[in-house]
Amino acid sequence: MAKDFLTMDDFDFSNKTALVRVDINCPVDDKGMLMESERLLAHAATIKELSDKGARVVVLAHQGRPGDKDFLPLQQHAVFLSKHVGKKVEYVDTVYGPPALEKIQLLKPGDVLLLENVRYAEEEMRDGSPDELAHTPLVQQLSSVCDVFVNDAFSAAHRGQASLVGFAYVLPSCAGRVMQAEVENISRVATNPQRPNVYVLGGAKPDDVYKLMKNNLDNGKVDKVLVSGVLGNLVLLSKGVDVGKKTRDFLTAKGFDKILPKVQETVRRHGGKIVAPVDLAYEDVGQRKEAPVSNLPPDKDFKDIGWKTIELFKKEIAAAKSLYLKGPQGVFEEPLFETGSRETMKAVAANQQAFSLMGGGHTEVALQKFGIDKSKISYVSLAGGALLTLLAGEPMPALDALKHAAQRQK
Repeated sequence: MAKDFLTMDDFDFSNKTALVRVDINCPVDDKGMLMESERLLAHAATIKELSDKGARVVVLAHQGRPGDKDFLPLQQHAVFLSKHVGKKVEYVDTVYGPPALEKIQLLKPGDVLLLENVRYAEEEMRDGSPDELAHTPLVQQLSSVCDVFVNDAFSAAHRGQASLVGFAYVLPSCAGRVMQAEVENISRVATNPQRPNVYVLGGAKPDDVYKLMKNNLDNGKVDKVLVSGVLGNLVLLSKGVDVGKKTRDFLTAKGFDKILPKVQETVRRHGGKIVAPVDLAYEDVGQRKEAPVSNLPPDKDFKDIGWKTIELFKKEIAAAKSLYLKGPQGVFEEPLFETGSRETMKAVAANQQAFSLMGGGHTEVALQKFGIDKSKISYVSLAGGALLTLLAGEPMPALDALKHAAQRQK
């Protein structure tokens, strides 16, 4: 897939002004102080490479959404980037307009300038086609003082915002190192996987993982899907298992029961490829107890898969040649219910014959909690929604824009 667009290897950046879109959106504490992220470190490496190659580097990024408490200016980000790029990253408190444009034109080769939070610009949150967004003041003004656009923001590539799609319609454009690595590695599971290709899908947000399961079962790209968490409960309900009143009430309260008919249809069509839990764990007088799904106590809250399911999952994982794991198998934050997540992740790490992919919000936390050597996983994605979107084969506007640019540049 990466061959569909250009990369940084296709450009000479010496004495060029490179506009690089990154995703350094970071967690923010209660006092509004920024907390570093793996994503920020990865983008700093791209910025450093551009600077070392003699580019005048102009960095475009966002933080939070309008109206949210983490919607902040990027002054703190400039401090963190300076540390990791290894040189001062200057900051200007405007996205475009005379102050920003003047700063850009004064840059020398190797200099790095971080513009203000791009979501402060009204047109960044506006809907429109890529061609329409290419004609916004944001894109028109910045492209007038830049020579090349580098899109490194894979984590936002499933969005069609002006800073992600517009510049590729007016400037020579390529993927940055983070974008390139994410697409190349995710494609090893999504596009042409070695078989058997096994997905391990858990977590508390079933909508996206259901779509991923359905699309890849329908197109024949996945051989087995091991389900747990909320999606696992929906699959069990589809099979006629009584998962108890507490679980049913939870699904209804969250609105997850609305996708049950779709899950039922997918189970009907592909049930032989979907491996559901055969036992579940619950708390009883402070102790972990397990019960088969055929005989679940009706008044309990089930927070993990049981050992029979773990062994079933481990067998499928050990036979896989391609693996993708998304989400924990239970409430792994509670010691009583960390077993399923720990053992499943350890099984993925133990299968060194397979290409293994992990990603999502809890992945880093879980790997650290369980002491799993990250190097045993072939690739740990920095993305969340964009990872699922690409795996599900759904539109990726920022990637499509880079492909358009590559065709235009031929």
